[in-house]
Amino acid sequence: MGAGSWADDLIVDDPAAPDRLRLANKYQLLRIATRDLCHPRPVEIVDDVAGELADLADAVMGLALACARSQVPGQEKTRLGVVGLGKCGARELNYLSDIDVLYVAEPADDQLGVEDAMQIGTKLAAAMTRVCSAHSGAGTIWQVDAALRPDGNAGPLVRTLASHRFYYEKWAKNWEFQAMLKARPMAGDLQLAQDFVDMVSPMVWQVGGQPNYMTETQAMRQRVVNLIPARERDREIKLGAGGLRDVEFSVQVLQLVHGRADERLRTTATLPSLARLVEHGYIGRADGTNLDESYRFMRVLEHREQLFRLRRTHLMPDDPTDLRRLARQMGLDDGEKLWDLWRHVARHVKRLQQRVFYSPLLEAVSKLSSDELKLSPEAASDRLRALGFSDPRAALRHIEALTTGLNRTAEIQRQLMPAMLGWFSDGPNPDLGLLSFRRLSEEMSSTSWYMRALRDEGWMAERLAKILSTSRYISDLLRRDPAVAQLLVSDEISKPRSREDLNDSMLKIVERHSESPEPAINAVRSLRLRELFRLAAGDVLGTMELADVGRGLSDLTGASVDAALRIAMGADGPRVPIGIVAMGSWGGGEMGYSSDGDAMFVVGDECEPDDLAWAEKVIARMRALLWGPGPEPALVIDADLRPDGRNGPMVRRLGSYLSYYRRWSDTWESQALLRASFGAGDRELVDRLLEGITFRRYPADGINPTQVAAIRQLKGRMERERTRRGAATENLKLGPGGLSDIEWTVQLLQLQHAGQMPKLRVPGTQDALEVARKTMLISDTDAEALSVAWQLASQLRNKAMLVRGRPSDLLPSDPRETASVATLLGYEHAQASQLMDAWAKAARHASQVVGRLFWGLNR
Repeated sequence: MGAGSWADDLIVDDPAAPDRLRLANKYQLLRIATRDLCHPRPVEIVDDVAGELADLADAVMGLALACARSQVPGQEKTRLGVVGLGKCGARELNYLSDIDVLYVAEPADDQLGVEDAMQIGTKLAAAMTRVCSAHSGAGTIWQVDAALRPDGNAGPLVRTLASHRFYYEKWAKNWEFQAMLKARPMAGDLQLAQDFVDMVSPMVWQVGGQPNYMTETQAMRQRVVNLIPARERDREIKLGAGGLRDVEFSVQVLQLVHGRADERLRTTATLPSLARLVEHGYIGRADGTNLDESYRFMRVLEHREQLFRLRRTHLMPDDPTDLRRLARQMGLDDGEKLWDLWRHVARHVKRLQQRVFYSPLLEAVSKLSSDELKLSPEAASDRLRALGFSDPRAALRHIEALTTGLNRTAEIQRQLMPAMLGWFSDGPNPDLGLLSFRRLSEEMSSTSWYMRALRDEGWMAERLAKILSTSRYISDLLRRDPAVAQLLVSDEISKPRSREDLNDSMLKIVERHSESPEPAINAVRSLRLRELFRLAAGDVLGTMELADVGRGLSDLTGASVDAALRIAMGADGPRVPIGIVAMGSWGGGEMGYSSDGDAMFVVGDECEPDDLAWAEKVIARMRALLWGPGPEPALVIDADLRPDGRNGPMVRRLGSYLSYYRRWSDTWESQALLRASFGAGDRELVDRLLEGITFRRYPADGINPTQVAAIRQLKGRMERERTRRGAATENLKLGPGGLSDIEWTVQLLQLQHAGQMPKLRVPGTQDALEVARKTMLISDTDAEALSVAWQLASQLRNKAMLVRGRPSDLLPSDPRETASVATLLGYEHAQASQLMDAWAKAARHASQVVGRLFWGLNR
């Protein structure tokens, strides 16, 4: 109705006027309620009803002010503007809401001093409040609440515009600006009220970028929930978890954070603001529809309960009779159905509210300045340079390609980009991150879930930014299959899948494609790519330890080989059982990203020549299936550790293996067998083979000095070859104190003692080293030196592979790659030299231990 426009100068001096106003208000409430209650779909008009109630409040306040003027001498000398706040300001009132207001006063001319004008304005405001809040025979209207004014109830009731400005510029807290989001002129001097709104509005739309805004807002909302009495907590429609306030706060937070740069979001009422957020891509369509429907449902629920006895309440009834009555008012025939529906709505709203309130994206955007959000070309170029992009021009081209356009994808990219740039800059290679993000986004442009997940799903955007700005290896996996990025949405990257779980998944794939070998192996290798991404992403993000990655890669290799073996055998299955022995790092459960799968292949003694030839063809085909072109990096199955090496048969009978190891094997082959374990295929065959060669793996009396000398001689030859290649100290595998030194030392201890110490019969280097320490074969100090160096070398090799995307045993020499590896190992950007120092120290200490324990040197 806009009462202020016609009641600005009205004076009503009839003593009966306040009671007539109270009766007129009841009449208008009855008129509004009649339309509401008789509407077949009240949820469709709930916002119209709320708007009518706000218009009624405007008219009542205007007429209450007219009554007040007759009670205050000199009132014509003061301009008094009434600003509506809260639900009144947003035009979304309940039937029995308090009316939140703020008063602004100014002298009407230069003849009156400010202090006198404030006294008159205060009297007018107090008289207005009495008219609206007092009880009489005609009843009451509603409470007028001015507690949201500066300094709350402790502050003056009325202030000048200048006084308000001073307070909001100097003292106002974040929540006070959020309270002003819904401010609008309501009654009295509407121009003065509008001047206040115009003054405070620019400050309101900066609060979303204030320090600790998100933290304070989260704490404030939680405090409100905590203050609800325990007996009412599950019945609160307005303030409870998943209630009306959660919808309102979620909308306001998104508005205040993003509205700094996007003026299209600067609206006051909840439902229109929600519609704007959906329209411009800040909330997904499905989530927006759900919040809209939930909010309308709960507002109608609240209205019906208030109208029953015209009492102010926001609680669901706890009496079954009242609940049944309310259910019927809501179009349901059963109170329990209403209760279940309301709790379902509340749970869903709470889930959406938690996603908004604790969104890393929103948190990151709230920390950016308005200039950073707007990303003008000039500001963006300066910011990119400051963020560490080495080629700002190229970066700007990528940003333009991602954010240009009027479609929904471009809208969401414009929201994401400021935060993504900050996250890219936290990584060691922002240029790589942005380039990879552009490529991925273009690949996924037609996929509906991708942009929605980046905006809505927890940590996905931040995780993706860190990964892309760090790892070429993962970027390559994403290029091969962008859909695996879905793993970042959940906690699936926190641990590797078990061997049993992987086997089950791959077996189902093989069975599904039993008649089609090519689709079968492609599906298996696609699953392997997904699991490689899981492990690598967990490694980069710090959710998996070195042991998790080593075990995960080894289990993945075993499951992949098992699946490929089944495919290679064909639909008819095995003519004879084939067992595959895992060797090397695969057998030890300590594979890295660049590791091959070392293996040996065994069949039973009953195998006829034709069957043996068939088995060799199956193994050749299995290796080709995994090694050939496919959706993921090739898996090489290397059989060079088999008897007679490359000159020996690929597949042997069990008896042939046992005969060979009894009669012909060298000491180095005994050493290689220390890491043998079940790999794939027929477990019984592998177990029989491993049991049959226990005498060779773990000699009962250890090894003699001649055998020790042979091992040292072979190691020495490797040392000399390493020296001829150069860069010995940079070689993580063959360099002094590197992986080879440590593994050969531990394996020498096993060959010498495992025959008498069954606990030492473990295939993993770290496990064997720990047993040696516990059995006092090696001192705690020496074990620690070897363990630290082995773990650091393994980490460096894995991280270098992640960063470079290509295998190498050498320490990275490129400064940016070194910095990237250091970052992945927990060092700051500028601390790469500290990592290199740490490795040099660890390698030196390990080399000293190796000198004593392996080479027998007294130094």
